[in-house]
Amino acid sequence: MSEELQGVVVCHGVLAGALVQAAEQISGVAGALSPVTNTGCDREALEDRVIAAVGGRPAVVFVDLASGSCLFAVLKRLRSEQSVKVVTGVNLAMLVDFVFHRSLTPEEAATRAALAGEKSIGIP
Repeated sequence: MSEELQGVVVCHGVLAGALVQAAEQISGVAGALSPVTNTGCDREALEDRVIAAVGGRPAVVFVDLASGSCLFAVLKRLRSEQSVKVVTGVNLAMLVDFVFHRSLTPEEAATRAALAGEKSIGIP
């Protein structure tokens, strides 16, 4: 893959911005992730925000919940895009993993990030 993937984090409220900021602080990698919030917009406006953040580039879109307005906005406009994959249940571990593996295909990066996020969940 010649072009590095873009990560787009779509969440309710301020969560996307906070996750992106934390991932950048931990990884030292800036600009790999773009936050998108559903605050202050209807579904169509949210779809437009997501499309603008993807910008026609190969991407992995991370969504906070496996249901709801954020996921529905992403799927409505991007479901058929082969160069875009969607991961639900975003967490910090998956975003940090993603920023270091942006040379993978969208499918490979999405799978890897989802596994990293899943492995990070536990009861210590």
